Amino acid sequence: MALHVDNFSQEHETIMAQIFPFRGARYDAAIAGAARDVAAPPYDIIDAAGQQALYNRNPHNVIRLELGMDQAGDGPTNNRYTRAGATLSQWMQSGALKRDPQPTIYYHTIDYVPPGAEPKGPRKTLRGFIATFKLEEFGTGAIYPHENTRAAAKTDRLNLMQACRANFSPIWSLYSDPQDTILSALSQAAKSTAPCVEFRDDVGFEQRLWAISDPAITQKVVAAMASRPIFIADGHHRYETALNYQKLRRQQAGNVQGLQPYDSVLMLFTPIEDPGLTVLPTHRVTTTPLPSFDQVKALFADTFDLQEYPYTSQTQTAVRTQFIDAMRTQGRTTPMFGLAIKGRDAYLTLALKAAHRPPASASPRTKLDVSLLQQLVVATLCPTQQEQEAILYTKDDHEALDWAANGPGTGALLLNATKVSEVKDVATAGERMPHKSTYFFPKPLTGLVMNVMEG
Repeated sequence: MALHVDNFSQEHETIMAQIFPFRGARYDAAIAGAARDVAAPPYDIIDAAGQQALYNRNPHNVIRLELGMDQAGDGPTNNRYTRAGATLSQWMQSGALKRDPQPTIYYHTIDYVPPGAEPKGPRKTLRGFIATFKLEEFGTGAIYPHENTRAAAKTDRLNLMQACRANFSPIWSLYSDPQDTILSALSQAAKSTAPCVEFRDDVGFEQRLWAISDPAITQKVVAAMASRPIFIADGHHRYETALNYQKLRRQQAGNVQGLQPYDSVLMLFTPIEDPGLTVLPTHRVTTTPLPSFDQVKALFADTFDLQEYPYTSQTQTAVRTQFIDAMRTQGRTTPMFGLAIKGRDAYLTLALKAAHRPPASASPRTKLDVSLLQQLVVATLCPTQQEQEAILYTKDDHEALDWAANGPGTGALLLNATKVSEVKDVATAGERMPHKSTYFFPKPLTGLVMNVMEG
């Protein structure tokens, strides 16, 4: 059904967010195999070994669509993008992938143990729903980004969209719903039916997906979401790619009336208030030469209050725990970072002195820990662009420190996680965070439900 799209009547008019139930394409387990064997993590966290393992796991694994392999002799007419398009068409024809018969909203939960917790520690449940979102430019008031993007990733995703005319993985976005009215309605509806997808994934998380197609419920969700601004949590490259794809398709189609399939994009929506939402820090690990430990202390003594945590091989584990706990605890009220330098058996905390903290009137972006780390620490230790581009990133405290001690790193810079409220403040102010500022967790899998726009 074609939906009328109003032209923007005023340059700064606030546009209402619009979501739509859609006929999602899902795997038929009888043909494609078990859901666990055909799903994949997000493409941007898969390394070469993981890519190969997914290829070997099942001939219908979504990796063949989302992150195909290059082959000898690839060219403009035969490459991993064209192969993905051909594979998608084949799977749709064979019935390995089937569209649901009715426009549907997909209620999704992920039951998991947060990183850093004991394997049998308290579990959390992330809740959300998957629908399509009507594409809007940033600045309209309907959707807000919070991070900058890089051109190479957008080129890759645009090539894939042009070849497949589909979204395989949902952009992950946040909305505010303090009363939990939207997910309460969906979870209540889900109680009367079995999940259409249910399995324990490779890292032990319980993945569940329900298909809710009752128009009374889906239209209630559509109406409730219309007044709520959307904040992108993860998938900035894919959202901007969808905008670029929309522009290309409109140029090709000419003057077409009504909303077209390429005017919306696949999205997972989670309430900002959801207790199952976790934000992890993204630590920096330098790989270029650094000053000595004592030189580093001298560099930062005027700006930070420094606390050294020396250790021996016998005390390292206990001291590391003490060091991380101090950074976490004191970091709740003071911008605080952790540092380790290769070759020195000591950790260092850096608490920003009051005289160097941004005033309350400063922009939200400049008050972020990650912005202060970049401005005051990274820029000092890695002053050139080449040195900064060589930085590695990890969300794991211990991995960062181990990389610094044993390679490939020369130093580790630890920070505390950005708060969800801070992400919202930066986005609403029209600002962008530094690269690799947030790591929302757990990442939604690719392949549970897809948006096949054409074909």
